This record gives sequence, structure tokens and C-alpha cells, in this order.
Amino acid sequence: MTTEPRTFPPRPLPAVKAVYARQAGCPSSFALAVADFEPWQEGVEFETADTGTVPGWSAAEVSELHEAFGSGVREELEELATREPGTTVAVAVVLRSVKVHEVDSHPRAFRQAGRQAVRNALTEAYGPPPATWPRLP
Repeated sequence: MTTEPRTFPPRPLPAVKAVYARQAGCPSSFALAVADFEPWQEGVEFETADTGTVPGWSAAEVSELHEAFGSGVREELEELATREPGTTVAVAVVLRSVKVHEVDSHPRAFRQAGRQAVRNALTEAYGPPPATWPRLP
């Protein structure tokens, strides 16, 4: 837990990649997304760049994936405020690209990818979280 006030993100974090893949059996899940995290006004602003077309997917289906990714980002950032009091979230997240699997991609996978993108951005900004278990010598 941090004791000093800080703002997330402390600087622009371009091209943060997030992969959520669970393919050990059925049902499977796959989502790959790349997003930029930019300092902004307090709160969370989410937008998509030109990622509106995915071959074989309708615009409505792709929009649903984008919305799910944004929901995952917001959920993870809300939990950040709870886990680390004193952290101010002031971010604009721009979803730059997505990759899908024709069968295994769905909104739940993109929601998890959104959460993972925030974790990856936090690691990039502040380093890995401290270990929660005792380390052996």
C-alpha cells in the first residue's frame, strides 16, 4: 500500500499490451488489446481509436468488445482507489487495436483484458507490486 499521494498515470504510457487467453479446454477465451494511458483530468476517460472493423465481425459486435474492455479498465481502476488510498486516477485510455479469435473472443474476455491492461500500465509506471508471500533465503 502506498503512503504518499500519487496520480495515475504519472506520465504517458503508450502501447500497453494486454492479453487474456484461457484455452485449456472448452469454453475458451481470447482477447488481445493495445491501449495508451495518458494523464488527463481526474477520473477515467475512455475512447477507441480506429479499431471499428474486424474482418468477419459486425460493427455492433466489435463495439460490444470495446465497451467490455472499457468496463474492465474502469473496474480495475475503481479497485485501485480502494487498494491504494491516496492514489488519484486521472487518465484517458485510448484503445488502439484489438485482435480477436473467430470462436474464442467474447465480451467477458475483453473485460478481463481491460483489467489486465490497467495492471500492466501500473507495472510499467511504478514497477512490479511487492511480493505478498514470504521469500525464502
